[in-house]
Amino acid sequence: MNGLMLQKRLLISSLIVHADRHHGDTEIVSRRVEGDIHRYTFRDCHRRSRQMANALTRLGVKASDRIGTLAWNGYRHMELYYGISGMGAVMHTINPRLHVDQIAYIIDHAEDQYLFFDLTFLPLVKAIAGRCKTVKAFIAMTDLAHMPRDTDIVNLLCYEDLLERSSAAYEWPNFDEDTACTLCYTSGTTGNPKGVLYSHRSALLHTYAAALPDALNCSACDVILPVVPMFHVNAWGIPYIACMVGAKLVFPGPGLDGGSLYELIESERVTFSAGVPTVWQGLLTHLEQAGLKFSTMKRTVIGGAACPSTMLRKFQDEYGVEVLHAWGMTELSPLGTVGAMKARHLAMNPEERCAVQSKQGRAVFGVDMKIVGADGKELPWDGLTSGELMVRGPWVVRNYFRNEGGNPLRIDAETHGWFPTGDVATIDADGFMQITDRSKDVIKSGGEWISSIEIENIAVAHPAIASAACIAAKHRKWDERPLLLAVKRPEAQVTAEQLLAFFEGKIAKWWTPDAVVFVDAVPLGATGKVLKNQLRDAFQDYLLRS
Repeated sequence: MNGLMLQKRLLISSLIVHADRHHGDTEIVSRRVEGDIHRYTFRDCHRRSRQMANALTRLGVKASDRIGTLAWNGYRHMELYYGISGMGAVMHTINPRLHVDQIAYIIDHAEDQYLFFDLTFLPLVKAIAGRCKTVKAFIAMTDLAHMPRDTDIVNLLCYEDLLERSSAAYEWPNFDEDTACTLCYTSGTTGNPKGVLYSHRSALLHTYAAALPDALNCSACDVILPVVPMFHVNAWGIPYIACMVGAKLVFPGPGLDGGSLYELIESERVTFSAGVPTVWQGLLTHLEQAGLKFSTMKRTVIGGAACPSTMLRKFQDEYGVEVLHAWGMTELSPLGTVGAMKARHLAMNPEERCAVQSKQGRAVFGVDMKIVGADGKELPWDGLTSGELMVRGPWVVRNYFRNEGGNPLRIDAETHGWFPTGDVATIDADGFMQITDRSKDVIKSGGEWISSIEIENIAVAHPAIASAACIAAKHRKWDERPLLLAVKRPEAQVTAEQLLAFFEGKIAKWWTPDAVVFVDAVPLGATGKVLKNQLRDAFQDYLLRS
């Protein structure tokens, strides 16, 4: 017997319709590439999104066509989020920090029909335009007054001109909620990036879960500054969450330095933000150097890479900003876990609470997870036993776009499959998961595992160290041993011996790195993660040579 409830499909367009109807006068504020601050409302955004859907229809865009974007966080990008997906086409956000060859590859692989771009990325578009086989036109996200001149890009169109010539009279179509809505490619540190194709249903379910109190805890009382880029897994879902709950949005555009972010946070009275540790390090440095404090900022979500405990403590103890540690992947839309405290944690002392918060958190509703050993059997949730982290859920990838790499799932007799994340983790009795390493980064010394992440976190807690990366270097006796590559803070003085002595009592003695090499910088990938594959290539024989 079926229930007797109305059927309403879960579609992206329903979010902007809801925001217009119930939060129409709520502001969206953007720092534009043109240099000024732009303000309008959800109602304006909905109107212009409908205009964009009409403009795309006039250009011949059909259902399921892929439309690419190379753009910062801003109101025009927001309009594309809804205009493209709402009409039934597929929004393909492209990470401009990828190598130019990878960008050309994924545009070709996705068969993008049109490519929208912010003026910042004009040189990049010039470099790839001749290589894009399927792109019919390139659309500069600006007005006629700021259009680039004397460019050899064929079929260059103007965003605002397209909108001006398009009516806002558009009825969002009703279609199957399993229809594709957005396409994101993995960062591709090894091999070509792979495409993850989200559906309207998966995106809406992810939005519901991400907004929950024990997840990102968003409401109409919030002013949200998404520092995480809209080209990085849909800005962790924030452009959708804000419409669902009616929160004011503040988009930073290209201004991601500490000073620019602080100015927006204070002037727009931001209460909540989200980003990766490298960006927050720049903001904290600016605050420290200028002697500044926050007046409205209450919490931030830190993900994309492990949040150092020193950063967590500084945000909370010195600036009164609660830190929510989170973990996810492009393949998870991206949210998997959030470090929201349980009631019993509130009575803990600050050190104990910090230890819990330093973990990546517990699964949000909709995501199931487990850790398994080499034999594939599930391991205990004791907070000590490490195993490969596996996940499943309605917003977890089933196959990559065009079936690249084959079926990624591990199928067992009892389920429809688990996605192997490539992370090594522990899970404690409260369900809090902690990443101990990537499976490809874990150091196997004499048959035992050493966590490179834990070594890195201790290293960056030293006052003289700005950043660090720990890799496996070849060793004659132990096969692999940890080698620490460290970047000193400006004007800081520390020797290798002093840094190694800093590890005493903090980890098992045999985990201590065999050597320290001071470097000017560690290479970062398109999403701000350290490219350890490059470091391993450069230093894999270091201990053998020394």
